[in-house]
Amino acid sequence: MCADNLEDKRKLLQFDKKVIIVSGNYGSGKTEISVNFALGLRVIGNKVTIADLDLVNPYFRTREAMDVLEKNGVKVVVPTGEHFFADLPILVPQVRALIQKPEGYSVLDVGGDDVGARVLSTFSDVLTPDIYEMLFVVNISRPFTEDVAGIAKIMGEIELAAKTKVTGLVANTHLMDYTTLETLYEGYKVTLEFSEKYNIPIRFLSAMRELAYKVDPTIVKCPVLPIERLLVPPFKRRIRKSPLYYV
Repeated sequence: MCADNLEDKRKLLQFDKKVIIVSGNYGSGKTEISVNFALGLRVIGNKVTIADLDLVNPYFRTREAMDVLEKNGVKVVVPTGEHFFADLPILVPQVRALIQKPEGYSVLDVGGDDVGARVLSTFSDVLTPDIYEMLFVVNISRPFTEDVAGIAKIMGEIELAAKTKVTGLVANTHLMDYTTLETLYEGYKVTLEFSEKYNIPIRFLSAMRELAYKVDPTIVKCPVLPIERLLVPPFKRRIRKSPLYYV
């Protein structure tokens, strides 16, 4: 099922818990997923707040998509004014409030690998298993997560550092502009093998919109989230209005 209309998106983005953590190995695409996921939640009528907790990657951060997010009604929690490029300590009270009393959904974009995920341990006293979903983004084209053993190692390190447990997987294997359907299928195959071995469900596969609509449902037997590329390197950066979500 490709989430091509509002009803499909409602089914795809049906989460009982209101705090959604997005984690993954460095370069997995987790921030792009976080941004598109938050926009998708908003499109189907939810109140959504997204917090940028990525202390590792200075280039691909949620705050770089603030224009599109805010124009679509997603509240963005980042340092403001002269502190725009500052990190977590300034945001601790706001993030704690998002966890304890979320207004709609709270999406937490966490930094890559165990170093980036360590920020979550700051909130371990309030991040109890009954209130959060933690998604782990799998991209087998990245170093150290090419196979089931590598994925397990990185995921275990992130869980240990964050003091939280992964509850769902996102299959997001890609090769940037060189991604093909075969790339998606191979990534899904390895993610499915990992899912079955460790009993962690695949919540969805994500792919650029033009490929997402071509995914064969007899091969990929999970929901598919079409995404728009909203984060680009600084030398390519420009203001964009996503035709997929912009209202």
